[in-house]
Amino acid sequence: MSGSSVTGEDAIPYWKTAGAVEYIGSGQQQGDMVLTVPEGAHALRLGGGASVRQQLSVTRGAYYSITFRASRTCAQDEKLSLEVVPVTGYPAQTGELPIQTVYTSCGWDSYSWAFKSEAGIVSFTIRHPHEEEEDPACGPIIDAIAIKTIYQPQPTQDNLLANGDFEEGPYIPPDSRSGVMVPPVDEDHVSPLPGWMIMSYKKVVKYVDAAHFAVPRGVRAVELVSGVETALVQEVHATVEGSWYRLEFSVGDAANGCGASSDYSPSPGMKVKASAGSGETTVGVDFRGAGGCTRGRLEFQATTSPTRVVFVSLGYHTKSDNSGTLCGPLVDDVSLVAIAQPSARRLLL
Repeated sequence: MSGSSVTGEDAIPYWKTAGAVEYIGSGQQQGDMVLTVPEGAHALRLGGGASVRQQLSVTRGAYYSITFRASRTCAQDEKLSLEVVPVTGYPAQTGELPIQTVYTSCGWDSYSWAFKSEAGIVSFTIRHPHEEEEDPACGPIIDAIAIKTIYQPQPTQDNLLANGDFEEGPYIPPDSRSGVMVPPVDEDHVSPLPGWMIMSYKKVVKYVDAAHFAVPRGVRAVELVSGVETALVQEVHATVEGSWYRLEFSVGDAANGCGASSDYSPSPGMKVKASAGSGETTVGVDFRGAGGCTRGRLEFQATTSPTRVVFVSLGYHTKSDNSGTLCGPLVDDVSLVAIAQPSARRLLL
Protein backbone atom coordinates (compact mmCIF):
# COMPACT_ATOMS: atom_id res chain seq x y z
CA MET A 1 0.00 0.00 0.00
CA SER A 2 1.11 3.55 -0.73
CA GLY A 3 -1.24 5.81 1.20
CA SER A 4 -4.67 4.70 0.03
CA SER A 5 -3.35 3.32 -3.28
CA VAL A 6 -3.13 -0.45 -3.62
CA THR A 7 0.34 -1.22 -5.02
CA GLY A 8 0.46 -5.02 -4.90
CA GLU A 9 -2.02 -7.37 -6.56
CA ASP A 10 -2.32 -9.43 -3.36
CA ALA A 11 -2.58 -6.48 -0.95
CA ILE A 12 -6.32 -7.07 -0.35
CA PRO A 13 -6.86 -10.49 1.32
CA TYR A 14 -8.58 -13.06 -0.92
CA TRP A 15 -8.61 -10.63 -3.87
CA LYS A 16 -6.25 -9.91 -6.72
CA THR A 17 -6.21 -6.34 -7.99
CA ALA A 18 -5.10 -4.81 -11.28
CA GLY A 19 -4.74 -1.16 -12.27
CA ALA A 20 -5.45 1.90 -10.15
CA VAL A 21 -7.29 0.48 -7.13
CA GLU A 22 -7.71 2.63 -4.02
CA TYR A 23 -8.49 1.44 -0.47
CA ILE A 24 -11.05 4.00 0.74
CA GLY A 25 -11.67 4.68 4.42
CA SER A 26 -15.01 5.90 5.72
CA GLY A 27 -14.87 9.66 6.22
CA GLN A 28 -11.97 10.09 3.80
CA GLN A 29 -11.86 13.54 2.24
CA GLN A 30 -11.99 14.06 -1.53
CA GLY A 31 -11.88 17.77 -2.26
CA ASP A 32 -15.00 19.21 -0.68
CA MET A 33 -16.66 15.79 -0.47
CA VAL A 34 -16.52 13.34 2.43
CA LEU A 35 -16.62 9.73 1.26
CA THR A 36 -18.89 7.30 3.09
CA VAL A 37 -18.68 3.52 3.28
CA PRO A 38 -21.97 1.58 3.52
CA GLU A 39 -20.63 -1.37 5.51
CA GLY A 40 -17.59 -1.60 7.78
CA ALA A 41 -14.76 0.91 7.60
CA HIS A 42 -13.34 0.44 4.10
CA ALA A 43 -14.28 0.01 0.44
CA LEU A 44 -12.47 -0.08 -2.91
CA ARG A 45 -12.38 2.55 -5.63
CA LEU A 46 -11.67 1.36 -9.18
CA GLY A 47 -9.84 3.74 -11.50
CA GLY A 48 -10.13 3.57 -15.28
CA GLY A 49 -9.50 0.00 -16.41
CA ALA A 50 -8.92 -1.25 -12.85
CA SER A 51 -10.36 -4.51 -11.56
CA VAL A 52 -10.62 -6.85 -8.58
CA ARG A 53 -10.79 -10.62 -8.94
CA GLN A 54 -11.48 -13.60 -6.70
CA GLN A 55 -11.52 -17.35 -7.33
CA LEU A 56 -14.74 -19.05 -6.22
CA SER A 57 -15.57 -22.67 -5.47
CA VAL A 58 -19.05 -23.35 -6.84
CA THR A 59 -21.24 -26.23 -8.01
CA ARG A 60 -21.12 -26.93 -11.71
CA GLY A 61 -24.48 -26.32 -13.36
CA ALA A 62 -25.85 -24.28 -10.45
CA TYR A 63 -27.09 -20.69 -10.70
CA TYR A 64 -25.66 -17.89 -8.57
CA SER A 65 -26.40 -14.23 -7.95
CA ILE A 66 -23.86 -11.63 -6.92
CA THR A 67 -24.95 -8.69 -4.77
CA PHE A 68 -22.69 -5.70 -4.14
CA ARG A 69 -22.94 -2.03 -3.28
CA ALA A 70 -21.66 0.67 -5.60
CA SER A 71 -21.42 4.44 -5.64
CA ARG A 72 -20.30 6.71 -8.45
CA THR A 73 -18.03 9.64 -7.65
CA CYS A 74 -18.24 11.71 -10.84
CA ALA A 75 -20.93 12.89 -13.23
CA GLN A 76 -19.77 10.72 -16.13
CA ASP A 77 -21.80 7.84 -17.51
CA GLU A 78 -20.30 5.25 -15.18
CA LYS A 79 -20.75 1.51 -15.48
CA LEU A 80 -19.19 -1.67 -14.14
CA SER A 81 -18.29 -4.83 -16.04
CA LEU A 82 -18.69 -8.22 -14.36
CA GLU A 83 -17.20 -11.46 -15.60
CA VAL A 84 -17.14 -15.10 -14.55
CA VAL A 85 -14.60 -17.40 -16.22
CA PRO A 86 -14.28 -21.16 -15.52
CA VAL A 87 -10.81 -22.54 -14.79
CA THR A 88 -10.93 -24.01 -18.30
CA GLY A 89 -11.16 -20.46 -19.65
CA TYR A 90 -14.35 -21.06 -21.63
CA PRO A 91 -17.13 -20.09 -21.83
CA ALA A 92 -16.86 -16.71 -20.10
CA GLN A 93 -20.04 -14.98 -18.91
CA THR A 94 -20.02 -11.19 -18.89
CA GLY A 95 -22.37 -8.39 -18.00
CA GLU A 96 -22.33 -4.60 -17.90
CA LEU A 97 -24.19 -2.72 -15.18
CA PRO A 98 -25.05 0.98 -15.61
CA ILE A 99 -24.63 2.83 -12.30
CA GLN A 100 -25.13 6.39 -13.57
CA THR A 101 -28.59 6.79 -12.02
CA VAL A 102 -28.56 7.10 -8.23
CA TYR A 103 -31.73 5.57 -6.78
CA THR A 104 -31.21 6.38 -3.08
CA SER A 105 -30.46 9.61 -1.26
CA CYS A 106 -27.36 8.17 0.46
CA GLY A 107 -25.58 7.73 -2.87
CA TRP A 108 -25.03 3.96 -2.43
CA ASP A 109 -27.13 1.42 -4.31
CA SER A 110 -27.04 -2.37 -4.06
CA TYR A 111 -26.85 -4.15 -7.43
CA SER A 112 -27.28 -7.76 -8.48
CA TRP A 113 -25.97 -9.90 -11.31
CA ALA A 114 -26.28 -13.63 -12.02
CA PHE A 115 -24.49 -16.45 -13.78
CA LYS A 116 -24.63 -20.20 -14.36
CA SER A 117 -21.53 -22.03 -13.23
CA GLU A 118 -19.85 -24.02 -16.00
CA ALA A 119 -17.17 -25.47 -13.72
CA GLY A 120 -16.46 -26.20 -10.06
CA ILE A 121 -13.96 -23.35 -9.82
CA VAL A 122 -14.50 -19.98 -11.49
CA SER A 123 -12.81 -16.60 -11.47
CA PHE A 124 -15.10 -13.65 -10.69
CA THR A 125 -14.03 -10.13 -11.75
CA ILE A 126 -15.49 -6.64 -11.26
CA ARG A 127 -13.92 -4.11 -13.60
CA HIS A 128 -14.28 -0.39 -14.30
CA PRO A 129 -14.20 -0.30 -18.11
CA HIS A 130 -13.47 3.43 -18.57
CA GLU A 131 -9.80 2.96 -19.46
CA GLU A 132 -9.60 6.47 -20.93
CA GLU A 133 -10.44 8.00 -17.53
CA GLU A 134 -7.30 9.84 -16.38
CA ASP A 135 -8.50 10.83 -12.91
CA PRO A 136 -8.63 7.71 -10.66
CA ALA A 137 -10.75 9.68 -8.17
CA CYS A 138 -13.58 9.50 -10.71
CA GLY A 139 -13.85 5.73 -10.44
CA PRO A 140 -16.82 4.00 -8.79
CA ILE A 141 -16.52 2.72 -5.22
CA ILE A 142 -17.60 -0.87 -4.47
CA ASP A 143 -18.26 -2.66 -1.19
CA ALA A 144 -20.14 -5.50 0.53
CA ILE A 145 -19.90 -8.19 -2.16
CA ALA A 146 -21.92 -11.37 -1.52
CA ILE A 147 -22.82 -14.50 -3.49
CA LYS A 148 -25.95 -16.66 -3.20
CA THR A 149 -27.26 -19.79 -4.90
CA ILE A 150 -30.49 -19.06 -6.75
CA TYR A 151 -32.95 -21.80 -7.62
CA GLN A 152 -35.07 -21.90 -10.75
CA PRO A 153 -38.78 -22.26 -9.82
CA GLN A 154 -40.80 -24.07 -12.49
CA PRO A 155 -44.31 -23.35 -13.80
CA THR A 156 -47.14 -25.59 -12.55
CA GLN A 157 -50.74 -26.29 -13.52
CA ASP A 158 -51.81 -23.86 -10.79
CA ASN A 159 -49.55 -21.12 -12.13
CA LEU A 160 -48.05 -21.08 -15.62
CA LEU A 161 -45.61 -18.37 -14.50
CA ALA A 162 -42.27 -19.26 -12.97
CA ASN A 163 -41.49 -17.43 -9.72
CA GLY A 164 -44.71 -15.46 -9.88
CA ASP A 165 -44.45 -14.66 -6.17
CA PHE A 166 -40.88 -13.31 -6.58
CA GLU A 167 -39.75 -15.27 -3.53
CA GLU A 168 -36.61 -16.42 -5.35
CA GLY A 169 -34.11 -13.69 -6.18
CA PRO A 170 -30.80 -12.05 -5.31
CA TYR A 171 -29.40 -11.79 -1.80
CA ILE A 172 -30.70 -8.78 0.13
CA PRO A 173 -28.39 -7.67 2.96
CA PRO A 174 -30.30 -7.72 6.28
CA ASP A 175 -29.46 -4.07 6.93
CA SER A 176 -30.47 -2.90 3.45
CA ARG A 177 -33.35 -0.45 3.73
CA SER A 178 -33.19 0.31 0.00
CA GLY A 179 -33.58 -3.12 -1.58
CA VAL A 180 -31.39 -4.48 -4.38
CA MET A 181 -31.36 -3.19 -7.96
CA VAL A 182 -31.95 -5.77 -10.69
CA PRO A 183 -30.45 -4.43 -13.94
CA PRO A 184 -31.57 -5.02 -17.52
CA VAL A 185 -30.26 -8.24 -19.07
CA ASP A 186 -30.15 -9.67 -22.57
CA GLU A 187 -32.66 -12.44 -23.16
CA ASP A 188 -29.96 -15.11 -23.39
CA HIS A 189 -28.31 -14.17 -20.09
CA VAL A 190 -29.10 -15.41 -16.59
CA SER A 191 -31.42 -13.17 -14.58
CA PRO A 192 -30.91 -12.55 -10.83
CA LEU A 193 -34.72 -12.75 -10.67
CA PRO A 194 -35.45 -16.29 -11.94
CA GLY A 195 -38.13 -16.49 -14.60
CA TRP A 196 -38.18 -12.74 -15.22
CA MET A 197 -36.36 -10.37 -17.56
CA ILE A 198 -35.79 -6.66 -16.99
CA MET A 199 -36.16 -4.89 -20.32
CA SER A 200 -34.60 -1.43 -20.42
CA TYR A 201 -31.73 0.51 -21.94
CA LYS A 202 -30.06 1.59 -18.69
CA LYS A 203 -32.62 1.52 -15.88
CA VAL A 204 -33.49 -1.10 -13.23
CA VAL A 205 -36.23 -2.49 -11.01
CA LYS A 206 -35.80 -2.84 -7.26
CA TYR A 207 -36.07 -6.16 -5.40
CA VAL A 208 -37.43 -5.54 -1.90
CA ASP A 209 -38.16 -7.49 1.29
CA ALA A 210 -40.96 -7.51 3.85
CA ALA A 211 -38.56 -6.48 6.62
CA HIS A 212 -38.34 -2.95 5.19
CA PHE A 213 -41.30 -2.62 2.78
CA ALA A 214 -45.04 -3.39 2.80
CA VAL A 215 -44.91 -6.47 0.58
CA PRO A 216 -48.42 -7.56 -0.56
CA ARG A 217 -47.77 -11.28 -0.01
CA GLY A 218 -44.84 -13.38 1.20
CA VAL A 219 -41.49 -11.74 1.92
CA ARG A 220 -40.33 -10.46 -1.49
CA ALA A 221 -41.70 -8.20 -4.23
CA VAL A 222 -40.55 -5.98 -7.11
CA GLU A 223 -40.74 -2.18 -7.02
CA LEU A 224 -40.96 -0.44 -10.41
CA VAL A 225 -38.73 2.59 -9.80
CA SER A 226 -37.94 3.66 -13.38
CA GLY A 227 -41.32 4.58 -14.85
CA VAL A 228 -42.03 3.71 -18.48
CA GLU A 229 -38.31 3.19 -19.17
CA THR A 230 -38.31 -0.30 -17.66
CA ALA A 231 -40.53 -3.36 -18.14
CA LEU A 232 -40.80 -6.48 -15.99
CA VAL A 233 -41.26 -9.33 -18.48
CA GLN A 234 -41.75 -13.09 -18.53
CA GLU A 235 -42.14 -15.30 -21.60
CA VAL A 236 -44.63 -18.10 -20.94
CA HIS A 237 -43.96 -21.14 -23.11
CA ALA A 238 -46.90 -23.20 -21.85
CA THR A 239 -49.56 -21.07 -23.55
CA VAL A 240 -51.36 -22.27 -26.69
CA GLU A 241 -52.16 -19.84 -29.47
CA GLY A 242 -55.90 -19.11 -29.53
CA SER A 243 -56.54 -20.31 -25.97
CA TRP A 244 -57.77 -18.10 -23.13
CA TYR A 245 -56.00 -17.28 -19.87
CA ARG A 246 -56.49 -15.28 -16.69
CA LEU A 247 -53.66 -13.15 -15.29
CA GLU A 248 -53.99 -11.98 -11.68
CA PHE A 249 -51.55 -9.82 -9.75
CA SER A 250 -51.17 -7.38 -6.86
CA VAL A 251 -50.14 -3.74 -7.23
CA GLY A 252 -48.95 -2.29 -3.94
CA ASP A 253 -47.72 0.75 -2.08
CA ALA A 254 -44.43 -0.13 -0.36
CA ALA A 255 -45.10 2.10 2.69
CA ASN A 256 -41.86 3.94 1.95
CA GLY A 257 -43.32 7.41 1.59
CA CYS A 258 -43.64 7.18 -2.18
CA GLY A 259 -46.11 9.96 -2.67
CA ALA A 260 -44.65 12.53 -5.06
CA SER A 261 -44.91 12.39 -8.83
CA SER A 262 -41.74 13.52 -10.58
CA ASP A 263 -43.42 13.72 -14.00
CA TYR A 264 -45.97 16.36 -12.89
CA SER A 265 -48.85 14.01 -13.60
CA PRO A 266 -52.20 15.60 -12.63
CA SER A 267 -53.63 12.27 -11.45
CA PRO A 268 -52.80 11.10 -7.91
CA GLY A 269 -51.36 7.75 -6.95
CA MET A 270 -49.36 5.22 -8.94
CA LYS A 271 -50.42 3.10 -11.91
CA VAL A 272 -49.19 -0.16 -13.40
CA LYS A 273 -50.08 -1.39 -16.87
CA ALA A 274 -50.19 -5.17 -17.36
CA SER A 275 -50.33 -6.66 -20.84
CA ALA A 276 -50.41 -10.18 -22.23
CA GLY A 277 -51.56 -11.64 -25.53
CA SER A 278 -54.50 -9.68 -26.89
CA GLY A 279 -55.24 -7.73 -23.72
CA GLU A 280 -54.02 -5.09 -21.33
CA THR A 281 -55.28 -3.45 -18.16
CA THR A 282 -54.22 -0.63 -15.85
CA VAL A 283 -54.38 -0.85 -12.05
CA GLY A 284 -53.81 2.12 -9.76
CA VAL A 285 -53.05 2.53 -6.06
CA ASP A 286 -53.36 5.72 -4.05
CA PHE A 287 -52.34 4.99 -0.46
CA ARG A 288 -50.16 8.13 -0.16
CA GLY A 289 -47.02 6.17 0.68
CA ALA A 290 -48.56 4.45 3.71
CA GLY A 291 -48.87 0.89 2.38
CA GLY A 292 -51.69 -1.18 0.92
CA CYS A 293 -52.39 -3.12 -2.26
CA THR A 294 -55.00 -3.71 -4.96
CA ARG A 295 -55.66 -6.89 -6.91
CA GLY A 296 -55.70 -6.73 -10.71
CA ARG A 297 -57.12 -9.17 -13.26
CA LEU A 298 -56.77 -9.59 -17.02
CA GLU A 299 -58.48 -12.22 -19.20
CA PHE A 300 -56.90 -12.53 -22.62
CA GLN A 301 -56.48 -14.75 -25.65
CA ALA A 302 -52.98 -15.92 -26.53
CA THR A 303 -52.09 -14.55 -29.96
CA THR A 304 -48.71 -16.29 -30.12
CA SER A 305 -46.75 -18.89 -28.22
CA PRO A 306 -44.78 -18.17 -26.14
CA THR A 307 -46.81 -15.33 -24.62
CA ARG A 308 -45.13 -12.31 -23.09
CA VAL A 309 -46.48 -11.04 -19.76
CA VAL A 310 -45.38 -7.43 -19.23
CA PHE A 311 -45.66 -4.98 -16.31
CA VAL A 312 -44.78 -1.28 -16.63
CA SER A 313 -45.17 1.64 -14.23
CA LEU A 314 -46.94 4.52 -15.98
CA GLY A 315 -45.35 7.28 -13.91
CA TYR A 316 -42.16 8.55 -12.32
CA HIS A 317 -42.20 8.94 -8.55
CA THR A 318 -39.97 10.06 -5.69
CA LYS A 319 -40.32 9.81 -1.93
CA SER A 320 -42.25 12.68 -0.39
CA ASP A 321 -39.43 13.54 2.05
CA ASN A 322 -37.69 15.63 -0.65
CA SER A 323 -34.67 13.30 -0.56
CA GLY A 324 -34.90 12.63 -4.28
CA THR A 325 -35.06 8.86 -3.72
CA LEU A 326 -36.73 7.20 -6.71
CA CYS A 327 -39.64 4.88 -5.95
CA GLY A 328 -42.73 3.38 -7.52
CA PRO A 329 -45.51 0.79 -7.28
CA LEU A 330 -44.91 -2.79 -6.19
CA VAL A 331 -45.80 -5.84 -8.28
CA ASP A 332 -46.31 -9.14 -6.45
CA ASP A 333 -48.24 -12.42 -6.30
CA VAL A 334 -48.63 -12.87 -10.07
CA SER A 335 -50.51 -15.92 -11.37
CA LEU A 336 -51.53 -17.16 -14.80
CA VAL A 337 -54.04 -19.98 -15.41
CA ALA A 338 -55.90 -21.37 -18.41
CA ILE A 339 -59.65 -20.67 -18.56
CA ALA A 340 -62.56 -21.57 -20.80
CA GLN A 341 -63.35 -19.15 -23.59
CA PRO A 342 -65.57 -16.39 -22.14
CA SER A 343 -69.16 -16.42 -23.36
CA ALA A 344 -69.97 -13.79 -25.96
CA ARG A 345 -71.65 -10.80 -24.37
CA ARG A 346 -75.23 -10.14 -25.45
CA LEU A 347 -75.76 -6.62 -26.73
CA LEU A 348 -78.79 -4.90 -25.22
CA LEU A 349 -80.35 -2.47 -27.67
